[in-house]
Order: sequence, then structure tokens, then C-alpha cells
Amino acid sequence: MKYSIDLACSSSDAWLEAVMNDFPSFLQDHADCERKASAMAMSFVAKYPTRVEIIPELIETGIEELEHFQQVYYLMEKKGILLAKEMQKDLYIQQLMSLTQGGTRETRFRDRLLIASVIECRGCERFKLVSENIGDEELSHFYKALWASEAKHGNIFVKMALKYFEEKPVYDRLESLMVEEAKILNTLDIRSALH
Repeated sequence: MKYSIDLACSSSDAWLEAVMNDFPSFLQDHADCERKASAMAMSFVAKYPTRVEIIPELIETGIEELEHFQQVYYLMEKKGILLAKEMQKDLYIQQLMSLTQGGTRETRFRDRLLIASVIECRGCERFKLVSENIGDEELSHFYKALWASEAKHGNIFVKMALKYFEEKPVYDRLESLMVEEAKILNTLDIRSALH
């Protein structure tokens, strides 16, 4: 069953061109994003230890994202590409996180889950584009597999939110976050990076 909703806009041809023209930089950024995604999943466990219904899935997601980092690292190693010297600030993530509604701890919890879904959905869309456009067969297969995994993660976070919140408010908020995500995406500089 699909829990997430569709993105409000597609990634631009200019973004895809930037990635194809500097794939080593994309791989470096992708590796960083996988490490951050693993940490994000585990941060839910640390911040919400009483949400026992979702902790097993969060742990599985954290492990899977770390495995993705390992896979990207091995690809980079094979191609002689080093990890980035330091992780860059991700303006896309920062701006999305700023949309978390203040007020109650509950509202912030809901928004963080839904923002995680939005991030995974964008990753899914972009990995699909990479898999369909990269000339390297190994990389094409790799990104096709990742695309399927990210789609699953996009659903997982919405499913988690629905364990604690009513369906209509969850989907109303998710739709508004998708609209805001599109606005954010369209203000960012084009670069060879996942976001």
C-alpha cells in the first residue's frame, strides 16, 4: 500500500545535467546523505524512546541507510573517489526542518515524520532519474535498486505518523509540506548533489 503522496514538482533538467557532468561530486554528497539519513532515523529513537510501536522500524531504517552508505563508499572506492573532507550544510534539509510547526511536542513529532517522508520521496525521484540517465551500467543498476528502497522509506514515515495521528490531518499536512518542498527546491542553487 502506498502511504506517501506525489511530489508537487519534478526535478529540473538542469539538476540532472549538473549531476551527469560531475558524478564524483554527486557520489560524495550521496554518501554524506546516507550517513545523515541513518542518523536521522536513530535520532527519532533517541528523542521519542516511548514510541515503542515504531522503534523496530526506525532501527531497521537506520541500518538500511547505513548499508546504503557502505554501498556508495564501495562504489566510490572502486572508482578512486574519496569521501568529501567535510559534510556540507544541506540548505534543502535546513529549510524543510524550519517548517516544523512549533507548539506541542506532538505536532513537532508529526511534522518531523512527514518531513522525513518528503525527503525520502525526493530521493526516490532523483535516484530514478539517475538510474535512467547514467551511462554506467553498474551505477544504473545500483540507483534502480536504491530508488525502490527510498520509495519504501517514504511510505514508512507516513505509516508511522498514522499510528499516532488522524488520517485527514496527516495527509493535509503532508500535502502542504510537499507544496513547500517544491518552493524550497526551486530557490536552491543547481549543483551536483542529491538536494
